Amino acid sequence: MSHEQHQQLLQTLHECMAACNHCFDACLKEDHVQMMTECIRLDRECADICSYLEQAITRGTPFISELAAVCAKICEACGNECKKHDHDHCQKCAEACFKCAEACKKVA
Repeated sequence: MSHEQHQQLLQTLHECMAACNHCFDACLKEDHVQMMTECIRLDRECADICSYLEQAITRGTPFISELAAVCAKICEACGNECKKHDHDHCQKCAEACFKCAEACKKVA
């Protein structure tokens, strides 16, 4: 499958990566950063897999369904962790993660 067929997924992956990177950075600046460690860790995992899948799709990977399944799992984990926190950046990140997880499931 060519990357032209996956334009919406590519956009969703990019938006999720950006939301996770923003959340990661904002969590590091919170007063009680110790309480944010799992959120920070999952933000990194999620941003990295979204970025990797975005790149892999644009190079025509034959592993899109397998990678998308892993990406969906990580996005859900990150979204579930972020939604536990009241910070605006965490809530926006959770929303982006759940949207991305659903998009990835359609391809997996």
